This record gives sequence, C-alpha cells and structure tokens, in this order.
Amino acid sequence: MPATEGTPHPPGYLVKKYFITGLLIWVPLAITVWVLALIVRAMDQSLLLLPVAIRPETLLGGVYIPGIGVILTLLVVFVTGLITANIIGQRLVRFWEGVLSRIPVVKSVYYSVKQVSDTLFSSSGVAFRKALLVQYPRQGSWTIAFLTGQPGGDVPLHLEGGATAYVSVYVPTTPNPTSGFFLMMPRKDVIELEMSVDEALKYIISMGVVAPPLRHPSGNPLGRAQNE
Repeated sequence: MPATEGTPHPPGYLVKKYFITGLLIWVPLAITVWVLALIVRAMDQSLLLLPVAIRPETLLGGVYIPGIGVILTLLVVFVTGLITANIIGQRLVRFWEGVLSRIPVVKSVYYSVKQVSDTLFSSSGVAFRKALLVQYPRQGSWTIAFLTGQPGGDVPLHLEGGATAYVSVYVPTTPNPTSGFFLMMPRKDVIELEMSVDEALKYIISMGVVAPPLRHPSGNPLGRAQNE
C-alpha cells in the first residue's frame, strides 16, 4: 500500500528521493556542458586555417585556451556577411557559385543545402515561424507541426482549391525533431498555436513533459480545424 501521512516510508525511500532530485539537477547541466564543449572544440578547428606561426597556441608558448576559435569563427562569419552585403561581394558570391555549378556532385549538395538554409534563415520567409496543431497520423489524433509554406511547382494543379487552400507543414518526430514528415494539409484543418517555435520544440523534445505556458488565443488566421 502507498505510504500516507503518518505512515513510515519503506527503507531507502529518502535515499532514492534525494538521488533522483540530484539527477534532475546534474543531468541537464552535464549534457549542456558536454554539448557546449563539443561546439567549442569544433569551432576551435578554425584555428587550423591560420599559419602555424600566428596561431594563438604558438604565440602563447604551447598553451591551449579553449574558445579562441569561437571568436575567430564569429569574426569570419561577420566579415563574410559584411563583404557580401555590397555589390562587389555579391559579384564574388555569384562567381564562386558559378565555379561550384560546374562540379556535378558538389553542385547538387551545395544548392540543396543553400536552398534549405535560405528558406530557414531568410528574414522574409515564413518557414518554421509558426507552430501548428494538426491531426496526424489519423483523424482525432493531434500533434505539433510547423508551417513551412505553401505547395509549389505543379502540385497545386492537382489539389482541390489550389495552393491557397493548402499549407505545407513539417511534422517532427519525438524526441528527435530533425527527422519527421512533410505533409500538405487543407488550410481549414490546421490550427495556429500561440506558442512560439522554441516552446513547441521544447514541448516535442520533452515528449510533452515541458508544456508551454497557457496564453489567451488571439484567433486562428490559418484556419480552424473542423471535425466533420
């Protein structure tokens, strides 16, 4: 029988309770430190692009200081963006892309990655800007999805109502949201959620344990799901 107030707990109960409490504190912290260490070590590899004579480790007498490569990487990214923002930089980018377009395998990989990154990181795009509630994989079973746009190509020609009647969504898997399913669903069957994309991702990764705060709904411009 479960222990009630005034009933002594079984042996080892407090030990188990405090041990689990300690795990809940240390496990997220350890994973966070481990991931950050991986990122720092990966970005420190950018120091290998420098001549040996001017590498920080050489200048410091063989002392390795983690994180210097992070500064160099961020500086390179910032300078690249600064250069490509003007006409000369854009011409250099077009020249470089023209060179890559002549290499068969590299062309396919580069342009596929570029198209995805332009879609995800473009300030004018709508991809992954909204969290949605959709019925999947069957009627009456609901899951979180992300808006990725509208059907393109000749696909709308085969859809009743055309492209405006449908939305393209990405349904991620749990707990790994990097894999999932791409679906084209009727706009009326999609509910736009008030939660942010970050909150939706946490909700998915935690398998529903970390629920976002409740907000007052402001409407559903995408469409209201209807149960026929």
